[in-house]
Amino acid sequence: MITMVYFAQAREAAGRSSERLDLSGTPKVAEAFSRALALHPGLKTIEKVIKIAVNEEITSENVSLRDGDRVALLPPVAGG
Repeated sequence: MITMVYFAQAREAAGRSSERLDLSGTPKVAEAFSRALALHPGLKTIEKVIKIAVNEEITSENVSLRDGDRVALLPPVAGG
């Protein structure tokens, strides 16, 4: 089981700040992200610009996840 954490626009699109996902086998980041997209279709509007972090480190979609990992969806943030 992993914890998926949503920030900024991702939190708005998902309607929550986090949730636990049970992924079978040895899932990769891409599988976790696909599950989040399936559960929260509103994320599709920002899917191309999201960065993904595992345990607070930006990573790629082909990294394997372990039980207890924390996966964060980080959309770009405008500031000034």
